[in-house]
Amino acid sequence: MKILFVMLGGFFGAISRYLLGVWIIMPTGFPIGTLTVNLIGCFILGWLLTFIATLRKVNPMITLFFGTGFLGSFTTFSTFSVEVIQLIEDQKIGYAALYMMLSLFVGLILSYIGYRVAITRKLGEKS
Repeated sequence: MKILFVMLGGFFGAISRYLLGVWIIMPTGFPIGTLTVNLIGCFILGWLLTFIATLRKVNPMITLFFGTGFLGSFTTFSTFSVEVIQLIEDQKIGYAALYMMLSLFVGLILSYIGYRVAITRKLGEKS
């Protein structure tokens, strides 16, 4: 049953990633599609895992569907890695550096913001 939830989440995450990647294209060769899905994934996963941790009873299938399945296939570190190498091979060193810095630093910031949004929501309920 667990595999089914991961599979279904992965199915919808992969389709969402593909559609968003096709919709967001930058003519300069900068991989804005992958950057966008990875940053969205950072925020959502930061929020989701924190939100679930604040609940008393959560069906673990929710985490498997959204966290492992959907976000696991929606975001992609391997594509990021290959795109950085491709940018370097294409002599676009500045783009490669920008892409790496944005992915790391903005990703961490968005994960933290997602975490804070979930915590703030929980604290607001206690008032």
